[in-house]
Amino acid sequence: MRKPLGTIAGARSGDKGGDANLGVWVRTPEQYEWLERTLTVEKLKELLPEAAEVTRYELKNLRALNFVLHGLLGEGVASSTRFDPQAKALGEWVRSREIDIPEALL
Repeated sequence: MRKPLGTIAGARSGDKGGDANLGVWVRTPEQYEWLERTLTVEKLKELLPEAAEVTRYELKNLRALNFVLHGLLGEGVASSTRFDPQAKALGEWVRSREIDIPEALL
């Protein structure tokens, strides 16, 4: 089913200088298997086209993925022209993006 990612995933985000940090997690092992397969760097770039250079880290014991979006904030909060210069709303923005989620995981 086409649903917002936030239907099954939580997220938290913030800034680290010019980089944005984005954590995405789910509740069940089955949801994590799907998240790990589906939310690749390429898929994240599709959901967030403004993300140019992205590194993904897998945190299996937390059923979470962490992404670093390098350079998204330019030289940092003081010089960023983004609406969200500290990337505090980035997690909610990615949760609002629609993605195909298997019905069994809902």
